[in-house]
Amino acid sequence: MQIPHFSEANHPIVKSLFHHSDQELLSLFQRHPDAGKFLTAIFCRYSPIVYTLIRHSARSPVQADYLFALTWRHIYHELGGLDLTNPQPGGEALTLQNWLINMTAYCINEIELPPTEAINYSLKATSPPLWCYLEQALDQLPPILRLMVLMAQTFHWSETRIAAYLQAEGEAIAPNEVANFLQEGYRMLEDKLPTDIRAIYLGENLLLSASK
Repeated sequence: MQIPHFSEANHPIVKSLFHHSDQELLSLFQRHPDAGKFLTAIFCRYSPIVYTLIRHSARSPVQADYLFALTWRHIYHELGGLDLTNPQPGGEALTLQNWLINMTAYCINEIELPPTEAINYSLKATSPPLWCYLEQALDQLPPILRLMVLMAQTFHWSETRIAAYLQAEGEAIAPNEVANFLQEGYRMLEDKLPTDIRAIYLGENLLLSASK
């Protein structure tokens, strides 16, 4: 079994965090919800363990990759309330590694995966931390723009097909207008991503981003 390599681990922003302890990274993540680099650093540190556990339980590589992403999405939503200082029933302190293993086991047992042919997610195209923050940004878009972006990017619908669907739903939007709406949606989506996530995954210059 080959564990995927994630290029973000080599990004200077992420590498600058590698000296932090698990507790420090968790505290920074919880104190700075507008930053994405702390989740990314945790992901780079523990993705081999999580992926290994998942790959042994999934029926196909495609399902493994999708479950891996879903697991990190679940981890992302749960990390905000995690307190490693509370002793466990046996009196032992909880470590981030043990907690991540528990979360992974939970997702393996509880998440029902669709058939391989129904999965649109690509691990090579979208790393789980980027996916988490993209979903967060999508939730902040106006509903009509979010729908158009999803139809174009997830289902690869043409502008004509998107317009036809929206017209059937009572929205008087022509195909040429869809293109303009999509460009606006993409611009808003990128703008709502954390600045450091844009730098890590989209190659954006942090200094330029900060001056916008």
